[in-house]
Amino acid sequence: MKSFGKAAQGERLERLRELPLWDGERLRNIHPVLPGLRDPNAQRPTLREFLRGDGGRTPPQPLPSHDPREAWLREPASGLRVTWLGHSTVLLEIDGWRVLTDPVWGQRASPFALLGPKRFQPVPVRLRDLPEVDAVIISHDHYDHLDYPTIHALAKSNVPFVTSLGIGAHLESWGIKVSRITELVWWQSHRIPGTGLTVTAAPSQHFSGRGLKDRNQTLWSSMVMAGERRRVFFSGDTGLTTEYQSIRDRLGPFDLVMLEVGAFHPSWGDIHLGPANALAAHRMLGGGVLMPVHWGTFALATHAWDEPVEDLLTMAGVDSASLLLPRLGEPAEPLERREVQPWWRRGPVGSGQPVAKPELLAVAVSGSLDEQLPWPLD
Repeated sequence: MKSFGKAAQGERLERLRELPLWDGERLRNIHPVLPGLRDPNAQRPTLREFLRGDGGRTPPQPLPSHDPREAWLREPASGLRVTWLGHSTVLLEIDGWRVLTDPVWGQRASPFALLGPKRFQPVPVRLRDLPEVDAVIISHDHYDHLDYPTIHALAKSNVPFVTSLGIGAHLESWGIKVSRITELVWWQSHRIPGTGLTVTAAPSQHFSGRGLKDRNQTLWSSMVMAGERRRVFFSGDTGLTTEYQSIRDRLGPFDLVMLEVGAFHPSWGDIHLGPANALAAHRMLGGGVLMPVHWGTFALATHAWDEPVEDLLTMAGVDSASLLLPRLGEPAEPLERREVQPWWRRGPVGSGQPVAKPELLAVAVSGSLDEQLPWPLD
């Protein structure tokens, strides 16, 4: 089962054991956890609840989706453009450089081909149709963020990977050359060679693991991508933490803040944000344009598929002007203010822009992605 990855060994393991987060056996969250994040009376959802075929957990039909390839041929006027490709996969264009976050083109957020959460929304473009990127960012090693079929395909390219400490062992086992892997600990920065782009790992409140015996053996992080003018925060997966104030002070201000809003539950309040805590995190980070991620692709909790974004829009109220809610595959410049449209609701989209071509919506990602090769190969 190659998809499980490989455990850290040797120098990589020694680096993990030297971290203040290491308790002698595994990593742990040691920064302050805000009170009231987890409802003490809430029962964790059962396996039966997860497996229940509740139609509300997936949309009744594919969501509106755009073909971004033509727009990608033009440089963003503001120096910053974002294309949400589903869940936490985002193509960022920052001051002339491109970054791909937590790329998942696989069919399931699972180590198995036939079991586990299956995507209900296709990726708007094939992997091989992406423009050349300067770095791939991996926040942590959960299956909906670190996808074996996608990484295996990317192994044929030259793109460098920047990730949290320990995840390099997975990447190496899947064919990524060690020279292309940079593993960071919190507050450590890395300048992407040949670019003006710096990536910094920052704290998050979460956990890691891909099997039954590797809980918290790799680090989890939020990530900050900074160009010469623009700066973007990417939460990865996290609960609300006071560390966001330190991130604001040390790495802000941010032109764009991408925060996870989906897959939440009252009993998970210390490891996932959900809409209310995403808004609180946004304030703690100092504001900026807020784009929700981690929704609209997989059913990873028991709530309705659109509940995260509907609640976010309602809770934001007068602050909804700071929200950026582009359609899947729709390139958007965060610094260009636009009216928020609830495009995910049934009925006309209303933008007048074309949806992605049918052949793109029908991309087959259930098996190997070897034939969906990306940009220049070795």
